[in-house]
Amino acid sequence: MTVLHAPSVRHRQRKWVARWASFLVLSLGAVVWLTPLVWAFSTSLKRPIDMYSSPPQFIPDPIVWSNYPEALTLQPFARFFLNSAFLVVMSTSGTVLTSAIVGYSFARLRWVGKNVLFVVVLATMMLPTQVTIIPTFVIFRSIGWIDTFYPLWVPAWLGGSAFHIFLFRQFFMSIPRDLDEAARIDGASTIGIFWRILLPLSRPAVIASAIFHGVWVWNDYFGPLIYLRSHEHYTVALGLQLFQGQHHSEWTKLMAASLAVAFPILLLFLIFQKWFLQGLRFTGVKG
Repeated sequence: MTVLHAPSVRHRQRKWVARWASFLVLSLGAVVWLTPLVWAFSTSLKRPIDMYSSPPQFIPDPIVWSNYPEALTLQPFARFFLNSAFLVVMSTSGTVLTSAIVGYSFARLRWVGKNVLFVVVLATMMLPTQVTIIPTFVIFRSIGWIDTFYPLWVPAWLGGSAFHIFLFRQFFMSIPRDLDEAARIDGASTIGIFWRILLPLSRPAVIASAIFHGVWVWNDYFGPLIYLRSHEHYTVALGLQLFQGQHHSEWTKLMAASLAVAFPILLLFLIFQKWFLQGLRFTGVKG
């Protein structure tokens, strides 16, 4: 009996060792990743003179919470936050909706040239923004959209983006087609199948797409830099750069402003991480 149970015992021991080895590796990676964030948070709560103390202090003494309100009032960050939030809502809504529609067409409908056009759409991902920025800028300047928010959110309502289209296509292809056929028997139209059946079932893909695009819009520096001129139109990325240019020596307040700008994104991911990871997992079910 001992001989028969020996392989089972060794198997459990290997699983235990592998589990703890994975835990140690992940813990080490978490420490490496979190150390700069913890140091930035610690710096944001220090007095300027404490930054240069030796040895360095991870726990400030005294803790200066006033760095946050002071940093956010040195520049009109309230206006910058509202501008970025507006762009995130408008651009993300357009990208998610239009990408879902196009992805639904590629995944569920039959039409001539579908596969060829899908390859062309994916090929656009290889074009960097810098290649198309000049003709795009000329178009928006000719219609008077410079120094407005329109160039930063209107294109999102004109077909989405290749990455998000691919994400939705892959997710829709993982849903059984029997649902479409049953809905058609009940008299549902193509739009009805998309809006009432497939889109509600694709909540993980919707949330993953929204987080991806929302984070990109919130952190986007290049687009607002090209199209926005007035300070009252600045986003948080431009506002943070403006703050750094005018208060570059005030490191404690700069850290406080940087963490305040990053906080909404971290909170968003923590709230929706379950659906975000689920949406990413389903994108590779079918090719």
